[in-house]
Amino acid sequence: MDFNLKKLTSDAGVFFTRAVQFTEEKLGSAEKTELDAHLENLIARADCTKNWTEKIFRQTEVLLQPNPSARIEEFFYEKLDKKIPSRTTNGELLGQYMLDAAKDFGPGTPYGSTLITVGEYQSRLGGAEREFLQTSAINFLTPLRNFLEGDWRTISKERRLLENRRLDLDICKARVKKAKQAEAKAAAEQELRVAQTEFDRQAEVTRLLLEGISSTHVNHLRCLHEFVEAQATYYAQCHQYMQELQKELSRYPNSFASNANPSTSATCPSPVSSNILPGVSPPCLASTSTPGIAREPSGPLKIQDVQQPSTGHRKAKVLYDYDAHDTSELSLLADELITVYTVPGMDPDWLVGERGNQKGKVPVTYLELLS
Repeated sequence: MDFNLKKLTSDAGVFFTRAVQFTEEKLGSAEKTELDAHLENLIARADCTKNWTEKIFRQTEVLLQPNPSARIEEFFYEKLDKKIPSRTTNGELLGQYMLDAAKDFGPGTPYGSTLITVGEYQSRLGGAEREFLQTSAINFLTPLRNFLEGDWRTISKERRLLENRRLDLDICKARVKKAKQAEAKAAAEQELRVAQTEFDRQAEVTRLLLEGISSTHVNHLRCLHEFVEAQATYYAQCHQYMQELQKELSRYPNSFASNANPSTSATCPSPVSSNILPGVSPPCLASTSTPGIAREPSGPLKIQDVQQPSTGHRKAKVLYDYDAHDTSELSLLADELITVYTVPGMDPDWLVGERGNQKGKVPVTYLELLS
């Protein structure tokens, strides 16, 4: 390696001279050439753009990847120019756990079959999240990063060069003022003209770069629209999946009810108390899964057998089609209006619905109650 001592000494001298000029300006003992108002405004606008772009970029990273360790890992992969390994989202992992649990509990059991349904939808939610993260990283994070690591670095380099040219110009101005002899003054004025030319040229280059911030704003505005569109698509998918999942789960309310409150057949216990009159059979006791609704000795539960007074008659709009599972339920068509009410002791997830002469139980999740 060639070692140019003369150039090194010259650079050190220039650096020292600039440092002296800068210090004297800060102390108010030396004059400073001010930039024109337009260029100052461009610099202030560029600094504002850089600061807020950096904050938005960092917070978007936190939003898309809350795990700090994962963000650091992705940062190193990017610096090493390697492909970031694909990660399983939390929703996909939860869905897989539910599917594996269903295998052990038994896919044919109510809990196992429900775990399969919920697990599949959790996996879909995780897949939608993965697609959202990938789209947002490409369409929003990448342009912001390119500005901070590309355009802004170029602007910063040219601004530092402009500051050095300004210091050189002010140093030459000070030399002209200090020159006493004609020959020395002429040499200083020649240096001043050269410094002024270099300063003006660098100011123009910096101005053109700073005016490009307007194009940066336009590009970031487009990226912002794409980010919002990706969010809207993601949340719409999540909403759709959750509606479908609720609809799927509401098809099996009796499985939950039968496990929570298993019904027993009617039995007639033997007399255990002398208070029972001779020749009078004790009453048969029946326990049903739906309090307030009597069950016949054989056959399905019938809503017509309700013995309790009804309360709270209201109109309701049907949100989805519903097929009755037995004669105690009422089939529904989306968007139709029916009258609903409840009876004392009835399962809160169900109401009694009436449509003309038809009457039966209907699930609350399929209805929008109207005032």
